[in-house]
Amino acid sequence: MRRIDVFNGDADGLCALRQLRLADPAASELVTGVKRDIGLLARVAAAPSDMVTVLDVSLDRNRAALLGLLERGARVRYFDHHHAGEIPSHPGLEAHIDSSGGICTSMLVDRQLGGRFRGWAVAAAFGDGLDQAALNLGAAMALGAAELEKLRDLGRSLNYNAYGETEGDVLVPPAKLYQVLARFDDPLRFVAEHGLARRLDAGRHADLAAAGEIEPHWTGRGGEVYLLPDAPWSRRVSGTFANQLARQHARRAIAVLAPVRAGGYVVSVRAPAGARQGAHEFCGGFAGGGGRREAAGIDRLPAAELEAFVRRFADAYG
Repeated sequence: MRRIDVFNGDADGLCALRQLRLADPAASELVTGVKRDIGLLARVAAAPSDMVTVLDVSLDRNRAALLGLLERGARVRYFDHHHAGEIPSHPGLEAHIDSSGGICTSMLVDRQLGGRFRGWAVAAAFGDGLDQAALNLGAAMALGAAELEKLRDLGRSLNYNAYGETEGDVLVPPAKLYQVLARFDDPLRFVAEHGLARRLDAGRHADLAAAGEIEPHWTGRGGEVYLLPDAPWSRRVSGTFANQLARQHARRAIAVLAPVRAGGYVVSVRAPAGARQGAHEFCGGFAGGGGRREAAGIDRLPAAELEAFVRRFADAYG
């Protein structure tokens, strides 16, 4: 029996897998990529009795590939918090999916494991912009302010590293990053003992400083749209910059667009709590769009649709 771990290359996917492999150590094949590399299950060629674990990857966007794996006799364990649509009923599928909001995949894994490796879930929640949830988990662990700050920085840096059009844009390819994290049982030990944590943190702060110099492309009463320049740092920082703006302006909607090499833009949208339209609903109106209520994106918005996007954003949130 082969074990195949399929996971989003962001903080949530990385930390979810670390928890599961601490609970159930096993050699496995890793299938991952940058954050926008959504169709990961299509890469999996599983045979009957193979065990496929899927973490932080939209079921709705991978439905056909998932059904194919199940039809071939593979067993699939699925943890996710994105919009899933109808969840297939199949004896080979074990689904742990909750898209209700305020939760991330690592928190679902933490729930399943009874909090055994909760520090990783705290870092993931911070990385996913769920600061209050992270603080609640940290309080259950009796973490001090200094420890929480380290996990906050780690989660945000791991998340930052996942953004990019290709792995050439990011500082560390996600599979290699996981292999480093896998040497540590405790995320605080990783922060204290490995220079990679400091490298990611420094890169994140440098790219955020560059993004902070950009003026909004459009501003309305309830939101802002930012258009970043065509550069690798823009693609790296787009989602992290959107998260930072959402924290700074909790009642405003945020859209950050970064050019992609083939033309058009990758888009990150953050919707405030209580908005009449969730970020996933707004982005779902565009080809390649999806996500969750608080945070969603569009894989590639054609350049010709930029102003139409701004108008629709203004109608939804302005």
